Amino acid sequence: MRTTIDFSPLSRFSVGFDHLFDVLDAASRMAPADIWPPYDIMRLNENEYRIVMSVAGLTPDEITITHEPPLLTVSGEKAGEDKTEYLYRGIAGRNFERRFQLADYVTVTGANLANGLLTIDLVRELPEQMKPRRIEIQQAEALPSGDAKKQIEGKKHAA
Repeated sequence: MRTTIDFSPLSRFSVGFDHLFDVLDAASRMAPADIWPPYDIMRLNENEYRIVMSVAGLTPDEITITHEPPLLTVSGEKAGEDKTEYLYRGIAGRNFERRFQLADYVTVTGANLANGLLTIDLVRELPEQMKPRRIEIQQAEALPSGDAKKQIEGKKHAA
């Protein structure tokens, strides 16, 4: 059972959030995602994030990370064919592709693989024109005194 959310009432009170409403609408329509590989998303501070994925058994050559804003795609493909006969296989060795929708101005700063964990570091870098700034108020000169005033309307006479 899927519940759809109507964002149209919010559109009456906001300007420029169309993209956000489209992303939320698309997310609500997505089918349940595959849970492989497991991952964590962490917020390190106000502008830094980290994604940690469990990719046991894969080497850096078998993992591809692609950032095409606003989408981050992580995929893994096991090289070669495993001809080992397993009596029980609990460690998944299958191919995968995981996609993450990134917010505006979020970029990938690095990735590393250690102890079966793939760590991807992200940072939000706002351009200077997007950062809050103080607007200086200029002191205006006073209006000229009475002699220089111009009359816009003629004098009204009582009838």
